[in-house]
Amino acid sequence: MSPQDEKTWATLVHLAPFVAAFVGIPFLGPLIVFLLLKDRGPFVRFHAAQALNFQIIITIALWVFGLLSFVLIGIPFFIATCIAWVALSIVAAVKANQGEWYRYPLTPELVK
Repeated sequence: MSPQDEKTWATLVHLAPFVAAFVGIPFLGPLIVFLLLKDRGPFVRFHAAQALNFQIIITIALWVFGLLSFVLIGIPFFIATCIAWVALSIVAAVKANQGEWYRYPLTPELVK
């Protein structure tokens, strides 16, 4: 895979969760890219793993805060998580497009 193709796929893997969120599974896009393209280049593999890790954590957080919203304590955390999800995904996509190796802050490595 050419370096430009790697940057393109790395960018798309960070933007794919916005499309997959319509079906309620934002980690689906990064998971598909990770499974299909992980052996095509280290840059794509790194960004696919980073996006997948972040989306898994965000999905868990949104479920927990969504449930806590029934007792009203989860509403501000749910909103903050949504804002962080959008902002950090866009930052990661821009960094990937610039060819940088970006790690999401405070995200454990579940997938390597």
